[in-house]
Amino acid sequence: MAIDRSAIRRKHHQRVRRKVAGTPERPRLCVHRSLKHISVQVVDDASQTTLAAASTMEPLVREGLSSTDNTEASRRVGTEIARRSLEKGVEKVVFDRSGYLYHGRVKALADAARAGGLQF
Repeated sequence: MAIDRSAIRRKHHQRVRRKVAGTPERPRLCVHRSLKHISVQVVDDASQTTLAAASTMEPLVREGLSSTDNTEASRRVGTEIARRSLEKGVEKVVFDRSGYLYHGRVKALADAARAGGLQF
């Protein structure tokens, strides 16, 4: 029988989301990773609004990249989300890796966001 890895990831994500929630003072930095792209949002769960977002699907972020599915692209997205969040006045966030392992592209994005000025 085949293992449904996406179902396992969704289960992990639901378990984490019971405890992790974004507040106006400390919104949630939510990551979504696909095979070709990575996207991230800063979400205030209390008011159910997205404060900032960045993705490798945006021409501004994609510019100059050889590929959108590597750690270099993830670093670019992390830097961009940090810049956009700081413009909105958000300095502290709660990191929500959405059930993905903290490894590779997710780790690169988080490290770049920290280097850009966000505090986890």
